[in-house]
This record gives sequence, C-alpha cells and structure tokens, in this order.
Amino acid sequence: MRIPAHSVCTAIRDDIVAGVHERGGRLTEEVLARRYGVSRVPVREALRTLEAEGFVVTRRHAGACVAEPTEQEAADLLEMRMLLEPLGAARAAQRRTEAHLKVLRGLVRLGQERARSGSSEDLRSLGGWFHETLAQACGSPSLTAMLTQLRHKIAWMYAVEAPPSPADHWAEHGAIVDAVARGDGERARAVTALHAERATAAHRLRFSGAAERVRTSQHAVNMSGVRH
Repeated sequence: MRIPAHSVCTAIRDDIVAGVHERGGRLTEEVLARRYGVSRVPVREALRTLEAEGFVVTRRHAGACVAEPTEQEAADLLEMRMLLEPLGAARAAQRRTEAHLKVLRGLVRLGQERARSGSSEDLRSLGGWFHETLAQACGSPSLTAMLTQLRHKIAWMYAVEAPPSPADHWAEHGAIVDAVARGDGERARAVTALHAERATAAHRLRFSGAAERVRTSQHAVNMSGVRH
C-alpha cells in the first residue's frame, strides 16, 4: 500500500483504531514505512503526532508502542464528549454556514430513509459524518479538533451497539439540525446533551472485560451530582 506522506498519520491512526496495531504492540519505523510505502521521515513525524494525541507511547528499550489506556481513561473520554458535543452544537447554531446546513440536512434525510427501510449497514458511517460535520460547523478549529480526536479514541476503546430504534436516533439528529438552523444555541445544546447521554449507554469497552465496573463508576459519579 502506497499513500501520500502527509496521510501517514491518518493511516496509522485508522489502523490503531481498527485494531490492526494492537494495544501495547511495537511500532517500528522501518516496518511502518514499508507497510505504507513511504520513507521513515513521515513515519517518524506521524508517531510524534500520535504520541501527542495519546495513541502512542515511547518506552525505554522498545521505542514507539501503541498506548494501553486504562478503564478510567476510557470512561473519562465519554464524559468529556458529553460536555463538549453540546458546546459544539451551541456554537454551530451561531456560526454554521448554509453549506453546513445543506450537508447536515442531507445526512439526516438519508439516515432517516435508511432507518425506515431497515437498511442499517450505512447508518454508523452516516452518523459519523453527521457528527463530523456538526463539529466543523462550530466555527472553532480547536474545538473541532478536540471533538474529532475524541471520536477517534472512543471508537478505538469502545464497541458501540446499534440503537434499539434507529428511527428515533435519527429523529434526534433532525432535532439538533432544526435547532442549529434556527440559531437557537440553548436548544441545540440541550438536544445534543440528551442525544449524547443516550448514545453513551450503548458503548461497551473493547478491553479487559470490565465494562460493568466502568458503568458502575460512571453511575456513582452521576449520582454524586444530585446529593445534597
């Protein structure tokens, strides 16, 4: 496989998320350069970027290795997403362009059609494109980058069950777009927060078989917020 040098980071990250490079596994520059059809220079640069993002760690005597996140780190990512996605939607309500709206509405329409017809194969990809576009519409490169990185890391650490009602799931997407289109930041924030909370329940840790302990920990954190 030969890819452009500037795409090496994306390719390695995608392969880490897909499990091609296993957690804890060594990432040798020579092997990666041969795999992606590039020199070692862009591979070295990509590994630095991925280390800054938390996908890669450097170990003495081993060099670059795929990171091994803890259960708490994984749980923290879901909580961060529940905080940042509503903020992004609120910003999008104020800063989106007509081009963003056109894409968002098209994705919602296509997602709702697929959900009604029972064609669920494309729904996960459509959902990813929807949230990527919504993040871009927030008008903040820093927030967009944070949300994009969160999505990548969550996809790496969690398996996501299909929603019990795809039609309802896409109706929520439609409600988010309606609020963004009206410029109603508070409504966009509230609807997105509810959507993110419901989506979080469908996430299951891919590693250690300790998903139940993470969910229990999250529940304890949530309950602590309502104690007096």
